[in-house]
Formats: sequence, structure tokens, C-alpha cells
Amino acid sequence: MAQQIKGILFDLGDTLLKFGRVDIPSLFEAGARLAYEHLEQMGFQLPPFAKYHRRQLWAIRWSAFKSRLTRREFNSLFLIMRLAKRMGYRLSREQALEQAWLLYKPLSECASKEDGLVELLEGFRRWGLVLGLVSNTFIPGEALDRHLRAEGLLDLLPVRVYSCEVGYRKPHPRIFAEALQRGQLAPAETLFVGDSPRADIYGANRAGLISVLKGYDDGHHHPKCKPRHRIRNLIELADLVSQYNR
Repeated sequence: MAQQIKGILFDLGDTLLKFGRVDIPSLFEAGARLAYEHLEQMGFQLPPFAKYHRRQLWAIRWSAFKSRLTRREFNSLFLIMRLAKRMGYRLSREQALEQAWLLYKPLSECASKEDGLVELLEGFRRWGLVLGLVSNTFIPGEALDRHLRAEGLLDLLPVRVYSCEVGYRKPHPRIFAEALQRGQLAPAETLFVGDSPRADIYGANRAGLISVLKGYDDGHHHPKCKPRHRIRNLIELADLVSQYNR
């Protein structure tokens, strides 16, 4: 392994943070209730909750469907603002951002991280590595940053690229290129760690990064989705980086 590693980029969901099996419809409804109650407390005149929730749910589902087809991303912040206007009230950007956080909050409370993750990332920073993440998400970056701060991870990940902000979803090369540019990294000196063979590994391979698949792996991959390395836990990255940087 002649090439030294100078940076590590991570996927977020089920890579840096573990969500496991969750009931997304129930969590989304719980978040919608939090958001609805917050609007009521601010004095907005609202339709009945069932109507409010139904319109929001279908708008997000439709936008997510289009995103998967086009590999372009939408930002729920602006969707929330448009829906508010259609339902007869207006939200400022700050108010819409709080709504986005409340929608995401029940899911955020399901997250966990591996034991020793903070210490691992702190060690990588001491080694001089640039750390960051690249995430497919329609949740505004400010809301996800709020979650990362609560997990003690935000300051350890100075490079954070969210698909809803750049407009492209993994495996599109543009989102990886954006992260490399922000981190001033070359692809061949950067590990990308993710759990999705299609979005993470194929995307990283196509962008020229060193791909690392995290989690259970049955070894059956399309050649384009074959990872350079496989790990079960993030703690194994320390040995992998050491092998490159001897």
C-alpha cells in the first residue's frame, strides 16, 4: 500500500450513526405532531392535524420518489415553506428549519454510535487526517448538524456534505467531488466508508476514492460495487489506515 491516507469520509446513517430497524411512518407521524404542536403554540391557524400530516407526508414521498429516479435531491426546508403557504400561513427560514428539526427529532432519538467512536475520530485528527461525511438526505444540514453536535461528533467532522445542499445524491460523482474539494483531498488518498454497495461503494469507486464497506457482507457484488476493503466495525479503520501510512 504505497499511497498514504490523508482523509476519511463517511456515510452518516448506519455508518457513523446506527439507526437499526425503525418504523419510519410512525416516527414521521410523531415528528409531524411535534411540528404541528409547535405551530399551534406560535399561534398559527392550521388545518386539522390529519390533513396537515397527510399533505406533508405525500409531498415528501413524492419528492423522495423523484429524487431516487433523477439522483437529484430536494431540501425539505423549502418544501415545508411551500406547504405552509399553501395551507394559509407563512414561515420564515428559521421557523421552517425548526419544523424540519422537529420532524427529524424522533428518528434522531433512535440513533446510537459505536463504543469508542469519538475517541477513534479524535485519534485520526491527531494523526493529521481530514475527516468528513457525505450523506444522502433531504433533512436540512443545519438539523443534522444539531444532531451531530448532540452526539459529540460535529467538531470532529469539519467536512460535511449533504445531498440536499449540493443537489446531487450518491452515487453521483458531483457530491464526492464537492467533499474532496472542501477537504482539499485527492481521491487516491481518501477512504470512503459506507454501508450501501450501490450508493457508497459504487459512488466512491467511480469517483476514485478508496472504498470501504462497513457491516455484514455476503461477498456478492456487481464488479462496480465491489469495495476495496471490508470492515465490520469502525474501530477496524485504525489498523487499515496504519497499513497505508507505515
